[in-house]
Amino acid sequence: MDSIQDMDNSNTEDAGSLTPNLATPNNNSVIAAPSSSSASPTSSSRYENQKRRDWNTFGQYLKNHRPPLSLSRCSGAHVLEFLRYLDQFGKTKVHTPICPFYGHPNPPAPCPCPLRQAWGSLDALIGRLRAAFEENGGNSEANPFGARAVRLYLREVRDLQSKARGISYEKKKRKRPPQQQQIPSLPQPSGAS
Repeated sequence: MDSIQDMDNSNTEDAGSLTPNLATPNNNSVIAAPSSSSASPTSSSRYENQKRRDWNTFGQYLKNHRPPLSLSRCSGAHVLEFLRYLDQFGKTKVHTPICPFYGHPNPPAPCPCPLRQAWGSLDALIGRLRAAFEENGGNSEANPFGARAVRLYLREVRDLQSKARGISYEKKKRKRPPQQQQIPSLPQPSGAS
């Protein structure tokens, strides 16, 4: 992965095109980097590979930004701009309040409502980019992916999609290991040896 400094220094180069990869049933990724990315170690996990692709793609987005933007100058507002840009490649139908299928998880007929990126995909993307930023030399206090505006935007998208699609996004409860109950020891009868 490019480091923060490498991404800042490379923003003046000609950037090729950003190639979004739509989320598919077998691949929950939101974006993918252009195929000319650097070689990856063969022992990387699927998560690490996706994180690297997302990081490289965000770097391409910064290069294509007009005017080109260095990562050190990137803010939560730029991250929001990136997320809104990705919406055009979404595959999740989000009904508008005037749609007759608003709030229905399985509408019986097609409607003209827009396709958007699913909240879960955006949330996972931000998590990967947040981790990649810090792994590549970024200061956790200055991480634009952890900005308050980004957290509020994700919450707003979750609530809007929950209402529009009639789906509840509840936090998953952590499973706690079953606790063994202490059985009080029975007193020994007196006089028994």
